[in-house]
Parts: sequence; C-alpha cells; structure tokens
Amino acid sequence: MENGAVNQQIPVDTTSATITIKGILSLLLQNVDENDNKRLISLGMGDPTAYSCFHTTQVAQEAVVDAIQSDKFNGYAPTVGLPQTRRAIAEYLSRDLPYKLTSDDVFVTSGCTQAIDVALAMLTRPGANILLPRPCFPIYELCSAFRHLEVRHFDLLQENAWEVDLDAVEALADHNTVAMVIINPGNPCGNVYSYQHLEKIAETAKKLRILVIADEVYGHLAFGGKPFVPMGVFGSTVPVLTLGSLSKRWIVPGWRLGWFVTSDPCGMFRKPKVVERIKKYFDILGGPATFIQAAVPRIIEQTEEVFFKKTIYLLKQSSDICCDRINEIPCITCPNKPEGSMAVMVKLDLSLLEDITNDIEFCFKLAKEESVIFLPGTAVGLKNWLRVTFAADPNSIEEALRRTKCFYQRHARKL
Repeated sequence: MENGAVNQQIPVDTTSATITIKGILSLLLQNVDENDNKRLISLGMGDPTAYSCFHTTQVAQEAVVDAIQSDKFNGYAPTVGLPQTRRAIAEYLSRDLPYKLTSDDVFVTSGCTQAIDVALAMLTRPGANILLPRPCFPIYELCSAFRHLEVRHFDLLQENAWEVDLDAVEALADHNTVAMVIINPGNPCGNVYSYQHLEKIAETAKKLRILVIADEVYGHLAFGGKPFVPMGVFGSTVPVLTLGSLSKRWIVPGWRLGWFVTSDPCGMFRKPKVVERIKKYFDILGGPATFIQAAVPRIIEQTEEVFFKKTIYLLKQSSDICCDRINEIPCITCPNKPEGSMAVMVKLDLSLLEDITNDIEFCFKLAKEESVIFLPGTAVGLKNWLRVTFAADPNSIEEALRRTKCFYQRHARKL
C-alpha cells in the first residue's frame, strides 16, 4: 500500500492456512490515515482490556503481586504446570461436570492458543484429518497446516443459530478422521449451544469413533436464553479435550494462562503411553510464568460472583447496542443476535455498494476513511461477512457504527 491508499491488489494472502487475525488486523492498522484526526476504534480483536469499562478483579491483581513478592515463584515450574495450579483448575472445571477431574487431567498452557497447538500435535499422524467448523477461529487451520493435518470443513448453520451441520460431519468423516472441533460459546459467531445440541454432537462423535476438541475459552460468557454447558458433561459418551483459559472470563488475555484438559472419565487418555506422550510434548514447551501459575488457586477461589455478573451485564448491553446500530446501516445486517462470547458475525450486502467488491476491500477502505477496524469474514472462513467485536464501551461502539453508516452513505450504489 503506497501512501496508505488501498490498491486494487490488497496485500492479504487469503489462503485459509496462512490467515491470522493479528496479521490482517496489523495490515488494517497500517492502512489507517495517520493525518486523520479521528480516534482509532478497533472492533476487530477480542481483547476487552483495550476499553476502560472492562478490567479484571482486584483479587486477581493482588494474587499475582503476592506471588511475586513471596519470592517463592522465580524458578521453573514443572513443564505440565504447578501441582496447586492443576488442582485448582480441575476443581474449577469439575463444578459443572457430573464427575470429578483430577490434577492429572490438567496441563497448564501458555494461553488457549498453545492448548490448541498441543491438541493438534497429539492427534497428528500420517494421513490423518480433522473436522473444523466454518466459520472458525483461524488458528486451528494454521496449526493444522504446520502439522500436515488435513482439514475438512463442516458448516455452522446460520439459519439454526449457528448449530453444527451434523449430517455434513457424518459425510466428511472417514477412518482417518481423528477429531472434530467445537467452539462454545462461539467465536466468531457469538452463539451458545444448548444441552440437547451438545448431546447430539457427542452421540455423532461416538458413532464416528472420533473425539471432540471443545474450545471453551469463552466459557460462562453466556447472556442469552441458553446457559453455558461444558462439552465435558458428555465425557462418558465420547472423549473430550477441553481447552480454556483465564483470558476472557477474568479479562486478562495478556497473562497467557490456559489449560489443556482430558475430560474423559472412561480413561482413554489415562493409558500410560498416552500420558507419557503428552508429558514429553510439554517438556519442549514453555508454559506461563511461574508466578502467574501460582496466583491461579487464589484467583479461582476468591473471585466473587458479582464480578462475573458485571462482565455479563456489560457484554449484554454492548451486544444489544452493537446489533441495533448495525441494523440501521443498509449494507450490513446482524441475522443472529449474539448469546455469548465477545463477537458477532455480520452479513455484508455488496449489491448496495458502488465500488467495493468483497469483505476485505470493505474493511481496508473503512479503516482508511473512518479509522474503524472490523475483521473481514474471510479471516474466519466466511467471505463477504464481517466479525465485529462488541467487547467495548457503548460510546465507542456507537461512534464506530455512526462512522460506518457515513461510510456506507458515501459508497452506496446510486439508483
């Protein structure tokens, strides 16, 4: 891009195996006009800490400070995580399960992203394939490419609140399929799966003899009509690898504290060879800082429910404002109101625009002209859609979408 202008050839590699959210957002930031006096508003990244209305609990901050000042956690932690950290996470997740996890089921990771990489690394073998949702968080596709793991996509059905197309899952799976991935609450769609739908997913996976990777990084961030139900509830039906972190619920994505959990009461992952393979892989990884791990038991035990309720209230309020304002802009629509997580998928109607040919061009021009950043749907596998993050203060959402409406009015097709 010369002089910040949008060229006809937008410099984005849209091959799904090479796309990253941070990569595209970095290019969009480079395209913002630095001479424009407008405040930059980014609704492209799921990082609520960018806005002052979202902040972690004081207990979390004090727990980290105390861990540092204790002078006990300056050395290496065990590669699988501190014992007390693993135990605290197991107890936390067990609250919502019909069985009890143990610390041996929990492996501490550097954020949920590392947990994703661990899950795919453990499942890779020659000729293997994995079933990913479309749309999907793009790190799964990228990790699969690095692992030479074939990706097959099943659609999430927008008309059915982004439920999994289970008929497609059955059609795609074969004897080389190792797992299917579900993300609940949904990123990028903002959906929350019902108990009944998760049960059907478990039954389908059992029939196909594959396990389920359950990405629950947005766990408990549900504010619609359906409560959050962890996939591990169905661990007796099908083995589940549960991936999660402190990042979203505690609003500390920069602390990089995640987990990889074998939610498997039937014991498939407790076989000595499987356990040894997982432990050896963790020996080559770098986990979270030891003092962050040491703070986890206190963070989990002492965080009051009022903190979580406030976060849910803020997300519900901002999601309502976001959808209402989106639906005032003719070229974009919000067909499914979010029920959880921090983002929503928005449909782009290019027939109403004069000089914009796809979602990537829309986002680059919007960044250039209005200093507003959305994530192109292409980044998550859904062309000519947008992912809009609503984990922001209401004023920023209102202003971003006011500018987007002005942008539409300038680029509207003349009748």
